[in-house]
Amino acid sequence: MKAALTSTCHKIKTLLYPYLVLSLICVLLMIIFSKEELYFAINHRHTVFTDVFFANLTVLGAGIGCIVIVLITVLINYRAGFLLASSYIITFIISQTIKHLVKAPRPHLFFSKKLHDIYLIKGVVMLDKNSFPSGHSVSAFTAAVVFTYVAKNKNWGGFWLIIAVLIAYSRMYLSEHFLQDVTAGSALGVFLTVFWLSWIDQQAFLKTEKWNRGIFRLNKNSVNKS
Repeated sequence: MKAALTSTCHKIKTLLYPYLVLSLICVLLMIIFSKEELYFAINHRHTVFTDVFFANLTVLGAGIGCIVIVLITVLINYRAGFLLASSYIITFIISQTIKHLVKAPRPHLFFSKKLHDIYLIKGVVMLDKNSFPSGHSVSAFTAAVVFTYVAKNKNWGGFWLIIAVLIAYSRMYLSEHFLQDVTAGSALGVFLTVFWLSWIDQQAFLKTEKWNRGIFRLNKNSVNKS
């Protein structure tokens, strides 16, 4: 298992190393500044464009977004789709368990007496409970790890990291989470997925030819045979 973990970390190093640096910066910010200071530093910076951008981008970390992403991935490669779907399930179960154990208030409830000081985006449904950790951040970083892991060109790791960071940031921008929530969510997404991939991708069935093709490729082969 140790060798598999080392191999997995090596395969995603273009994502993992910069992620560790970003995580360290977030931890330092949380040590230096209070939860309230960090929240308002983000909440007070907004534009019409970013309101629309983050309100739409955040869907990629939601349940429906994850399902669509898995379906698209399956069209391309069964193994990648399976790794993504199973990773989503593992990280979802663990993060949701933590959510319901901690029961941390979200910004809308935490600042219930200061709502007049908060910028809220019109049309965004505000939730009050189960803030820690951020589920969208868990999903975003889970996908980023899987996509980097299965990519032939590992330089894509930087791209997937940027997308995951933007989705995590959207949760703070939309006043659904605090920096602590998205940082913890990202860590769960990255490290749980690394452990899961290190075990599940060693299973023999995933090495077979039928698992290393997708619906598009299958259809192409069917046409050629006919």
